[in-house]
Amino acid sequence: MSLGIQQPTEGGFHLMSCLKDVPTLRGDNHTEWRKKVELAFVCADLDWVLDEPQPVRPTEPVREATDDDAAWAKKRGDYAPLEMSYIIEKQKWVNANKKCMTFIKNTIESTIVGSIAECTSAGELLSKIKSQFTGSSKIYATQVIEQLVTERYTGGSHGIREHILRTSNMAAKLKPMDEDLEIKPKLLVHLVMASLPKEFEAFVVNYNMSPRTWDIEKTIAMCVQEKDRLKASHGGTLNYVKGHKKKNYNQNNKSSPSKPQGKASYQHQRQQQPFPVDKDTCLHCKKTGHYKKDCPDWLKSIMAKGGIPFDADYAKKQKTH
Repeated sequence: MSLGIQQPTEGGFHLMSCLKDVPTLRGDNHTEWRKKVELAFVCADLDWVLDEPQPVRPTEPVREATDDDAAWAKKRGDYAPLEMSYIIEKQKWVNANKKCMTFIKNTIESTIVGSIAECTSAGELLSKIKSQFTGSSKIYATQVIEQLVTERYTGGSHGIREHILRTSNMAAKLKPMDEDLEIKPKLLVHLVMASLPKEFEAFVVNYNMSPRTWDIEKTIAMCVQEKDRLKASHGGTLNYVKGHKKKNYNQNNKSSPSKPQGKASYQHQRQQQPFPVDKDTCLHCKKTGHYKKDCPDWLKSIMAKGGIPFDADYAKKQKTH
């Protein structure tokens, strides 16, 4: 006698045809993956199994001491259709749950499947997956937002069109994670404007002063046009200013730090001198009686480089101070 148990229907086969449209769950795409999985279950008419628990067997009747044969027969007669309905509904639920469980596990990376505890229902499995990947989704969202805020256009091999499209693509990744994180078009345009280099400063000011607002397509077109205008005004080439830090030298010593002066320079040259010299011998003019730091010829050449008129008594005046 057939219990009316359903055979595999078109819904089951249709579920497998949806498999190729569901992205593999890797950890940073849980929201998008969950939506695709639920859509597949709806199309296959299996979404009900996610909310309904497994059917429970009805309580079997018990013959009381006061029950005569007729009363007991009636109890058994009333229980029979309940038992039949339970068997049918249970088999239907088991089949649907098995299909959904198999579908879910085949859309998850094998390394992730092993880290999820065993579950008895598809609904329970989805709940555990959600709890496991909520934290990683938040981390990924934070990374995307940080990249959006710090993204800058610096020219190079990528054009400004590709830069704006890349920014727009990053913003689009936030919506599947959480609808509250969706970047509105106006905000996206402002993020693009903030990412432009100093050469676009007047262009950005003009946009902010204008009452009109642009969508992302208009922004791309106008930025490309502005880039071409700037490039033409600079003779066909345009090098964008980058924030390089300048080396900080001692303010009291404005010359290059690689060129020692004064007493340190003299000692350095004494150490590097390849031949012995007599005491009180100038290393510049090779005359005796003074050192290089007091040599008029050397002082004259140094002062001439600095544009300072030479004073023959400079060395004497320096000794008196």
